[in-house]
Amino acid sequence: MRPKRPVSLVIGAALVGLVVAAALVSLVWTPHDYEAIDVAQRFLPPSAEHWLGTDQFGRDVVSQLMAGARSSVAIAFVAVLLGGVVGSLMGLVAASAGGLVEDAVMRLTDFSLAFPALLFAIMLGALFGPSFANAVVAIAFISVPVFARVVRGAALQVRSQDYVLAARAGARTPAHILWDHVVPNVLPAITVLATIEFAIAILVEAALSYLGLGVQPPTPSWGRMLAQAQTLLYLAPQLAIYPGLCIMIAVLGFNMLGDGLRDAADPRLTEGR
Repeated sequence: MRPKRPVSLVIGAALVGLVVAAALVSLVWTPHDYEAIDVAQRFLPPSAEHWLGTDQFGRDVVSQLMAGARSSVAIAFVAVLLGGVVGSLMGLVAASAGGLVEDAVMRLTDFSLAFPALLFAIMLGALFGPSFANAVVAIAFISVPVFARVVRGAALQVRSQDYVLAARAGARTPAHILWDHVVPNVLPAITVLATIEFAIAILVEAALSYLGLGVQPPTPSWGRMLAQAQTLLYLAPQLAIYPGLCIMIAVLGFNMLGDGLRDAADPRLTEGR
C-alpha cells in the first residue's frame, strides 16, 4: 500500500502550479497586451472580452496579473536560488571547518539577520536605482543567513551519525565525507526551506514593488498594482482585491508545499494525526 500524500502537499502543489503556469503562459500569451493603454475602456466590468475588467488606464486586468506573476516568480526564483547556494555553502563550510571559521560564519549571519531587508533595498535603490537586479540582491541578502543556519544545523546532525564516524575511521577525506554523506542528507532540509523562503520572497518582492523599489514600469507587478489601486478603493476596490488575492494564493501555496514536503520527508510528523 502506497503511503498517503499529505493534504497540504497536494493543495500547495496545485496552488504553486497555478501561479507558475500563469507566469509561464504569460511569456508567450496574454488575453490582451498588458502594456496597451486605452482610456476610453477604463474601469470596464468583467466580460467575455475582459475577464476581470480593466483598470484606470484601460489595461486588461487578467493580462496584468499574469505578467505580474511572471515578475514575482522570476525575482523570487533567482533570489532564493542565489541565497540558497551562498547560504548553503556557508553552512556546510561552518559545519565542516568548526572553530574560528564556524564562529566567523555564524557572526556574519547574525549581522545579516539584524540588518532590515527593506532598509537594504532602499539603500540599493538610492545608490543604483530601483531595478530587477537590486530587488534580487535585497531578497537574496535576507535568505543567505537563514539557509546558512539551517544547513549548518542539519550538517552537524548528520556528521554525528554512526555511518559518518565509520567513514572517518575508514580514512575517508573530509571532502569525500561531505560530498557522499553530508550533502545528500541535507538536501531535503534545503528543499523544504527553499519553498518557505520562496513564499517570503514573494511577499518581499510585493513590498518592494509597492514602495517603487522593484521592477519598473511598464513591467507589471502585483505590489505596484496594489500601490496604484490604493487611491481607487472606493471607486474600484476590485483593482486592489485581485493582486492581493494573487499574492495570498502564491504565499499560501508555497507555505503549504513546504509543510507537505516536510511531512512527506519525515512520516513521523504525521503519526497520530
